[in-house]
Amino acid sequence: MPVAPPDNTGHRARLRQRLFEGGPDALLDHELIEYLLALAIPRRDTKPLAKALLTEFGGIAGLLNADAEAIARIPGMGETSAAALKAAHAAALRLLRDQVAARPILANWQALLDYLRADMAHHAIERVRVLHLNARNMLIRDELMNEGSIDEAPVYVREVIRRAIDLGSAAIILVHNHPSGDPSPSRADIEITRQVAEAGKRLGIAVHDHIILGAEGHTSLRARGLI
Repeated sequence: MPVAPPDNTGHRARLRQRLFEGGPDALLDHELIEYLLALAIPRRDTKPLAKALLTEFGGIAGLLNADAEAIARIPGMGETSAAALKAAHAAALRLLRDQVAARPILANWQALLDYLRADMAHHAIERVRVLHLNARNMLIRDELMNEGSIDEAPVYVREVIRRAIDLGSAAIILVHNHPSGDPSPSRADIEITRQVAEAGKRLGIAVHDHIILGAEGHTSLRARGLI
């Protein structure tokens, strides 16, 4: 006689109630992931799977930033359950991005750092982004300029400046991540920043900063006096 699957209804109801009453900090990381997975896999106990995913990807940030195909390859996962996690990540990033776009960047710096850390700090490959600002320092475009390997993504001064001209940018902020986790700038990071700043200066385009992100934190080249 087949054994009936475990009834997780009561457990999930308790998680839901804690979330409603206590807000985002009421559930532990594995409980958040467990509940998200339960929406995609309703007839399965998703706690062991949630814990396995967090272990595999090094925590909730690493998991949500992981490639969907990599998540789906974990035993017990599939496209639907991976999509549930990626949808949660996308919603969180959209909320953070809207907070950045609502006010001038330089008066909303912490919100910018929160958004960039959530989106880039845990990527496994290096990516370069450029934030384009208008004369009031409002964000007009956030673009991925390039992506490369685990330790390098090229930055081309001409492409950065040409795109800023096309968009009518008054200022830009360069952003890239270090998959190693250490956000310390390399000599190449410092040199390319100075080249972009010099080229922009001739055309009236300011480089406000170059932010480097890693799992261990972030570095502002402006704060270090390197621009």
